[in-house]
Amino acid sequence: MEEQKLKKVLSNFDLLFLALGAMLGWGWVVLSGTWITEAGSLGAVIAFVIGGFLVICVGLNYAELASAMPKVGGEHEYVHKALGAKYSFVASWAITLGYVSVATFEAVALPTVIDYLLPNYQAGYLWTIAGWDVHLNWVLIGSVGALIITFINYIGLKQAAVLQTVFTLMIIAVGLILIFGSAFLGDPGNLSPFFVGGASGIMTVLVMVPFLFVGFDVIPQVAEEANLPRRKIGTLLIVSVSSAVIFYLAIALGVGLGLNPAQLTNAQLASADAMGALFNSNTFAQILILGGVAGIITSWNSFIIGGSRVLYAMAKSGMLPAWFGYLHPKYHTPSNSILFIGVLSMLAPLLGRSALVWIVDAGGLGIVVAYFFVALSFIVLRKKKPEMERPFRAAKSPIFGYLALVLSLGFIILYFPGMPASLIWPYEWIMVAGWTLLGAYFFIQMLRGTYQKKMNSSQKRAL
Repeated sequence: MEEQKLKKVLSNFDLLFLALGAMLGWGWVVLSGTWITEAGSLGAVIAFVIGGFLVICVGLNYAELASAMPKVGGEHEYVHKALGAKYSFVASWAITLGYVSVATFEAVALPTVIDYLLPNYQAGYLWTIAGWDVHLNWVLIGSVGALIITFINYIGLKQAAVLQTVFTLMIIAVGLILIFGSAFLGDPGNLSPFFVGGASGIMTVLVMVPFLFVGFDVIPQVAEEANLPRRKIGTLLIVSVSSAVIFYLAIALGVGLGLNPAQLTNAQLASADAMGALFNSNTFAQILILGGVAGIITSWNSFIIGGSRVLYAMAKSGMLPAWFGYLHPKYHTPSNSILFIGVLSMLAPLLGRSALVWIVDAGGLGIVVAYFFVALSFIVLRKKKPEMERPFRAAKSPIFGYLALVLSLGFIILYFPGMPASLIWPYEWIMVAGWTLLGAYFFIQMLRGTYQKKMNSSQKRAL
């Protein structure tokens, strides 16, 4: 019987829009007001410049490694080759937390959009979490959305890629209206105060950046399914990262120019309110909301794709149960891994709107841990495997590896107790702890499996 394999179905544009659409999700609509109120207009820009520099450094590491090893699973493959199976498990499980967090974030974000478009529509009170009432119809909107996105991914990667391209173009078009509108119609006086909370305010925004930019690393996850030259994979990755950095910087400035501090404080969705204020029309605010809905779909789509591929690669390496490594015989998709992330997305709305911030922070920690291991692997492979073919090379020296390593470690420290941007107790730490405990169970099972294989091998040699 012929072994089922992933198919090479992705083009240049498919890869570019998968990454760009993942990074330009819903966060720029729902969190833009928080950036400015927490750090000030210039403080938010500085946070994105620092965070963008980190992401570009990490992106250069990924670009080189993805072109050298275009294998499904991305980080899983790089860390495994450089540091071994144990560290590969940690990095893979950490990035999966990031992917799952984005997918579940979008399931909560979707009904949040409806709150803006249809106020007071909620019915069927369930419970209250962190001061926010959760209603049945609110939950169903997010859960049904998760079901639809999961189904599209289940039936084929190419179908998901086409969906991604259409909605990413919609995001870019709407974002450009806001950016150019603020440039011509915005009030520079609205940018004051430039800083809020000093360094603490900047760090509060900075800690969100990894979550907002996670998405370029979807390209390495699906590199094995890309039908293009290996060097092109690295080039497209860097183009997508640079484009997203510019987009976020422009949106932060656009919202700052469109709303004054008092308006920002009262804004429900700052980007939409800024659009409406700039053009003095509620219709334009609604148009931006449509761009936000497109962003929800693109992020959701990308991270179900990326997360399912990491789980699939881990299962194929014996790190997770074989169930996660099942490839659908007709659709050639890792269908069980897709269903796993899809079910988690369907359950996320039960936590209510307060979960938006918790998910951002908890997922961000997993992302920067994975970035740290990728940077370390980049450095190790430069030393241990200098002869390895690298169609895309990030500079002659490993300077970008060291920069990414130091910056990733700095970001990891920001999440810990005592730091201005530490994770919120108990909600965010419970999410991280729960994921860590689940990973610890699989890790122990992996070690047992490895030990058993060695014992069986020794017994065969003895015979």
